[in-house]
Amino acid sequence: MSETERPAASFVRLPDPEPGIAWYEVSYDSQGLRVKALLAVPAAQPAPVVVYCRGGIGSVGMVGPAQLLPFARRGYVVLAPLYRGSGSGVGRDEFGGADRHDVSAAIALARTLPGAAAAAKVALIGFSRGAIMAMQAARTCAEVGAVVVWSGVADLGLTYRERTDLRRMLRRVVGHPGKHPEAYAERSPVAWAGEVDPPVLLIHGTADDNVSAAHARLLGRALDDAGKRYTLSLYDGVGHQFPPLAREAAMREIDAWLRRFMPAQA
Repeated sequence: MSETERPAASFVRLPDPEPGIAWYEVSYDSQGLRVKALLAVPAAQPAPVVVYCRGGIGSVGMVGPAQLLPFARRGYVVLAPLYRGSGSGVGRDEFGGADRHDVSAAIALARTLPGAAAAAKVALIGFSRGAIMAMQAARTCAEVGAVVVWSGVADLGLTYRERTDLRRMLRRVVGHPGKHPEAYAERSPVAWAGEVDPPVLLIHGTADDNVSAAHARLLGRALDDAGKRYTLSLYDGVGHQFPPLAREAAMREIDAWLRRFMPAQA
């Protein structure tokens, strides 16, 4: 795949981050907006596809090789939407509002990528705020085969209560939870966990000060109450960003989970 136009998407080859992995900036259409994504493609193909839903907003929590290469090294094609308004894309990031369509459009695109396993479903990784995006997509997209929620937000109202430093941003982007409870519920997977059919792996550190482990426990309980398939895996003493040893252990667990539910197809 070189610098080439495809229907609704274009690809610009960037310097490869390491041998054997090709790196691209992708522009694609979402609700009439031209939005951006990053793409890592391993040399071994065909490969299962992961859509990585980043955390943060705007330049905060921006995704890059550090997040995508651990999956590409294990043989996954990885597409990471930057969300509208980020990475020189147009539009406005709504923290799980209309920008959720950027993930749905990325899923449709990911299944057509050169190197992607034909007819295979797509796995979703949702890190931090990205858990909202991943779970929303899993709720509505039949092409999703498995979901990983990593240090993920499950209850945005709880985030508002816990993170006083984020309240101004949340009031600006989402609204005040007392005045717009429906907007917070729409962005809280605990409120509609019963509508998510793919199996969910919850990975969370017990010492996470950014998104407390209470989010994982609440989402696990909601999935359990709804009779959904899930696994809750807590990493004792680990914070929001996993240190190298814990990150490698989590990657092994995630890889095993994905290969259980996302077998490679030719």
